[in-house]
Amino acid sequence: MQNTLTDQRQIEALLDFFTSAGVDCFLGDEQVDWFARTREAARVQPDQGRPGPQQVSQILPGSSAGRDGNRSQARLDPQARLDPQPQFDPRAQSAPQARVPGTGPAAVLPDGEVIAAARDLAARASSLAELQACLETFDGCNLKLTAKKLVFADGNPQARLMFVGEAPGRDEDLQGKPFVGRSGQLLDRMLAAIGLDRSSAYIANVVPWRPPGNRTPTPQETEICKPFIVRQIELVKPDVLVFLGAASAKTLLNEKDGIRKLRGRWMTYPAGGREIAAIATYHPAYLLRSPLEKRLSWRDFLAIGQKLSG
Repeated sequence: MQNTLTDQRQIEALLDFFTSAGVDCFLGDEQVDWFARTREAARVQPDQGRPGPQQVSQILPGSSAGRDGNRSQARLDPQARLDPQPQFDPRAQSAPQARVPGTGPAAVLPDGEVIAAARDLAARASSLAELQACLETFDGCNLKLTAKKLVFADGNPQARLMFVGEAPGRDEDLQGKPFVGRSGQLLDRMLAAIGLDRSSAYIANVVPWRPPGNRTPTPQETEICKPFIVRQIELVKPDVLVFLGAASAKTLLNEKDGIRKLRGRWMTYPAGGREIAAIATYHPAYLLRSPLEKRLSWRDFLAIGQKLSG
């Protein structure tokens, strides 16, 4: 009996440790050593050559890499280089699918070639449906290995107003939509305060996959995902662009200031040969922790409403 109680306490202590470390869900029944897979990929690459852009993901029709029939089907995973890739279908736009842990490609080494491949792939998407399909098959970001779903966007792609956050959280990862948790509910109330709702806005994130434990995305992860959100903004063509938090503003505007200096002032964001009116405001998650700052965000949303009316 004593041993049973001791074992139970040890299990409870272990669960408490996992919870405090940010582990809030199970991804599989068996443990996977992703670091070992990464080391194996790094060991094999010097013998087989570094992967080119066409090896990161499937390439859209018309790309230079896609015309090279001998290499267009290559993958970053050395063990899967002989596996055929599905043909790209720009008409396919299905709901986000949950990923089965332990399957798919191994972890990749984020470097300049992977970032260049992401830029090439994103630039060739001519519609939001194609861009989402590209992200579904893109294996250049290791966050995809632990995320349950791709969190692409929500709202109206024809809207004049677009919001960009940093990365999805737990609720977003489960549903495959951005800003659906407590912070999303607050965002909905803030939109309602100026007479808008999700049908009047388009919402996305710089990073479309949830980082484990809701940690901050690394600079490498952000740079790999950046070409896709840049192209997403170009395709949506909003009149007003709102950065939710400093992270998205710093990434897309190349700013160094914090959110306190960035928020509340109008800037311009170049996209597709035009200048988009842009403004930064506090992230709803921060407002939940610091409710006194809501008064400043209220001023920002009033300015957004006036800009849309002008």
